Amino acid sequence: MDRRQRKTREAIFNAFTGLLSQKDFSHITVGEIIKKADVGRSTFYAHFETKDFLLKEFCEELFCHIFDVENKDENNHRHIFECSGSDSVFLHLIKHLQKNDNNVLTLLSSQNNELFLRYFRTNLVKLIESHLDLFESKKNKEIPKPFWKNHIAAVFVETIRWWVDNGMKESAEVITKYFFAVI
Repeated sequence: MDRRQRKTREAIFNAFTGLLSQKDFSHITVGEIIKKADVGRSTFYAHFETKDFLLKEFCEELFCHIFDVENKDENNHRHIFECSGSDSVFLHLIKHLQKNDNNVLTLLSSQNNELFLRYFRTNLVKLIESHLDLFESKKNKEIPKPFWKNHIAAVFVETIRWWVDNGMKESAEVITKYFFAVI
């Protein structure tokens, strides 16, 4: 993707997140997105087939950053974040939430949060799958892996919700420690 395409895509993402913070996803139109992003309709459709596809792509771009850093795939490191990526993967993710990169917290606390959380959890489970060794010592042998992965994801999501709802007073490092302590 060239620089111009990246800028257009960013403008559409920014317009979309701005609208999501103001109204329900189902009430947002492509017309509103293109007006706010200052792009043409054909430009929008050259990047995204539908508004639903835009949401899916936005969420994937948010989460692929974590996976790209995790996999050390520098050649394909497509992201909308600025960072060094040197922390543990869960701390890294929490730091992005703390910095409120790309208004992620707006999405988590908006009326559309269940829609966003569905994508968040899907990608979180993939992340957990690649780090099950971090949690293995705490797993009861009788619990099936799919249940265990879902449980870890639920604890992470609720840890983040609690942190946001309580004003994010704790550091990212402390919240990461809390998360690991309650698993």
